[in-house]
Amino acid sequence: QVQLVESGGGEVQAGGSLRLSCAASVRTLTLSMYNMGWFRQAPGKEREFVAAISRSGGTTDHADSVKGRFTIFRDNAKNTVYLQMNSLKPEDTAAYYCAASTAVRVSRAADRYVYWGQGTQVTVSS
Repeated sequence: QVQLVESGGGEVQAGGSLRLSCAASVRTLTLSMYNMGWFRQAPGKEREFVAAISRSGGTTDHADSVKGRFTIFRDNAKNTVYLQMNSLKPEDTAAYYCAASTAVRVSRAADRYVYWGQGTQVTVSS
């Protein structure tokens, strides 16, 4: 049963921007109860951490590869988490997944996340 739904992916030229959204697919899933994260996986590569945010939104963590270009934020009133991606590079091309974690602190470890979306594709052309 899919619990999270990502949207906003697409194809963009290098230097462009996209905003990904992650919403709960079921009314019973209140995202403010979870730390949330974004991960990505490119063809032939392992899934990698992109960004994470605490329940309140007061703490964030971004991978070095995206720091200064991507920003994770959330709107708990809308039960939605976002990933703003600016200055996109071809190496950002991947399927992007959002996930929900019950851990006390934000985490980069995928095994700390209990709910996952099905992913949205981001393709950056040079």
